Amino acid sequence: MDTRRDFLQKLGLSSLVLPFIPLSGWSASKTDKLYDGPVLRVAIMGLGGYGSRVAEAMQSCVKAKLVGVISGTPSKIKDWQAKYGIPEKNCYNYENFDQIKNNPDIDAVYVITPNALHHDQVIRVAKAGKHAICEKPMAISPKEGQEMIDACKKANVKLLVGYRMHFEPKTLEVIRMRNAGEFGKIMFFQGQCGFKIGDPKQWRLNKQLAGGGAMMDIGIYAINGSRYMVGEEPTWVTAQESKTNTEIFKEGVDETIQFQMGFPGGAVASYLSTYNMNYLDRFYLVGEKGFAEMQPSTGYGPIKGRTHKGELTQPHSTHQTVQMEEMAGIILEGKEPIVPVNGEEALKDLKIIEAIYLAAKTGKKIPLKL
Repeated sequence: MDTRRDFLQKLGLSSLVLPFIPLSGWSASKTDKLYDGPVLRVAIMGLGGYGSRVAEAMQSCVKAKLVGVISGTPSKIKDWQAKYGIPEKNCYNYENFDQIKNNPDIDAVYVITPNALHHDQVIRVAKAGKHAICEKPMAISPKEGQEMIDACKKANVKLLVGYRMHFEPKTLEVIRMRNAGEFGKIMFFQGQCGFKIGDPKQWRLNKQLAGGGAMMDIGIYAINGSRYMVGEEPTWVTAQESKTNTEIFKEGVDETIQFQMGFPGGAVASYLSTYNMNYLDRFYLVGEKGFAEMQPSTGYGPIKGRTHKGELTQPHSTHQTVQMEEMAGIILEGKEPIVPVNGEEALKDLKIIEAIYLAAKTGKKIPLKL
């Protein structure tokens, strides 16, 4: 089926023929001393397309290792056991995975299931005493997101969210340039994220499982992208929704939303989130002294970008490999990423999404308090 992940995969097909190039400082090369530090032992929950991508990427990790699986499909568990050498004692289903509490060989669970399932599953992981990594959106409402944060804090475990772009080298270079004042005062951001959705029966078009439509799936990239590129939190939002097919995009499942946000420093932003147009994966940042453009801006890579100073040339590395290495450092070594990937960061996006839906429904300018 054609999904966001299929779309992003198509954008990044060229990366499949590129060698894995480790980022300096986080992975060993042939000339480096072999890594002998702590290793995060991870079980993946949800063995679909993206779970498979993460599993493949983790084969290149030195700080993180795939050791377990959680799935409702026995045949998938058997396939993964054979492919990745996962022992039977580290295999669970959705009914019995609370038993990981008694398994000292698993440190963390990466929840890669439909959006509406994240809340209960992450809370169960936390109660089992394991660190939780959750795909975005973290939940389908701010209320659920806060409950997940609270549960992980109560259990004294980490809650991280799969914001892989927060570790992407070209993205981090734009953030560095902004922090260094190379763009001057930020004036404008534009984010375009969209593709034409495929199978009308998929869970992403089911409000009970997805929590919405394109905004929850692809629009969140533009929301989050503007926050880390502008470097501020938005203070207001307006939005307009349009639908061309009410059979596929039923009540509560958005097809296309255009929205606008304002930032305290004076910058304004314009966005497009859609399930009805292809070739939309672009960020554009304008300051008084320069600009940054990224296209593709969030695909699996290679990301391409340029600024007023020229092309961005940082090397491509498999996003999920870098993400899992960095998350292992956060959990095991207390490292602080340049852009947060914790539950509090994800909660801000959920609050913005909730406000966007309200703005689209009411036609009003909605104030934001993040």
